[in-house]
Amino acid sequence: MSVQNQTNQVNKEQVKAFLLSLQDTICQALEQEDGAASFKQDSWERQEGGGGRSRVLRDGAVFEQAGVNFSHVFGDKMPASATAHRPELAGRSFEAMGVSLVVHPNNPHVPTSHANVRFFIAEKEGEAPVWWFGGGFDLTPFYPVEEDCAHWHQVAKSLCEPFGDDVYAEHKAWCDRYFFLPHRHETRGVGGLFFDDLNGWGFENSFAYIRAVGLGYLDGYLPIVAKRKDTEFGEKERAFQLYRRGRYVEFNLVYDRGTLFGLQSGGRTESILMSMPPMARWEYCYEPEAGSPEARLYEEFLTPREW
Repeated sequence: MSVQNQTNQVNKEQVKAFLLSLQDTICQALEQEDGAASFKQDSWERQEGGGGRSRVLRDGAVFEQAGVNFSHVFGDKMPASATAHRPELAGRSFEAMGVSLVVHPNNPHVPTSHANVRFFIAEKEGEAPVWWFGGGFDLTPFYPVEEDCAHWHQVAKSLCEPFGDDVYAEHKAWCDRYFFLPHRHETRGVGGLFFDDLNGWGFENSFAYIRAVGLGYLDGYLPIVAKRKDTEFGEKERAFQLYRRGRYVEFNLVYDRGTLFGLQSGGRTESILMSMPPMARWEYCYEPEAGSPEARLYEEFLTPREW
């Protein structure tokens, strides 16, 4: 990845201001699309330092549940999940801030979606700070439509282009690897973007990228919602939606590093687990009927592909 401007003057307050604004922007857009329900906010404080504001919309006309969380936590010791792959950070104080969201629609024809942008900085007296950005977004359809998936990835590719010719390919591939359930041998959905430890571009360019990703989520998701929210469905489709939501639970509780970081850092449990769907189900040895729309999800969409 090649970006020319390598400035490294870190501005934590600028990042925090953007993240708070992003939470507002996304909540307003989702409320407008839903047309019936609104977000309820809980502000919380973390005993060891920091806090956040969690917003949840429930039982809407379009969204069964949507959670959009801002958090800013800090402390004297990095959580184990953060130092596992960067042991040189042990013993440093840290600050972590970000916006994370998950949307679970009512209609099985509207995909579940997730987005996250975050900033970490680890500091130690007498040494240069170590900082990085991370985040991305991914789409989890139950009854996928080719044009929707292509649109989602085209938005991702377009927002990546100003940052380098290879950024989309790298961060798409990273997303395909990360949102993968090894015990199921399948991806969580059709992917998108994922990146972590981003600092080699310098602060300004790295920060510009997470702004593009955070705002690009709406450009990718809302047109799909608008197209599919009125599609008719029945009990069969609803049952399959709830069954596939079980995969979401499995990933978030077994593999997701954000969940582990939140719990290990003493974050607010209700906010960390707001990504869980309000309803899900499991079925022993489920097999989709051959030739069915449900089978098509497995056959065509749950392995990485180019869009």
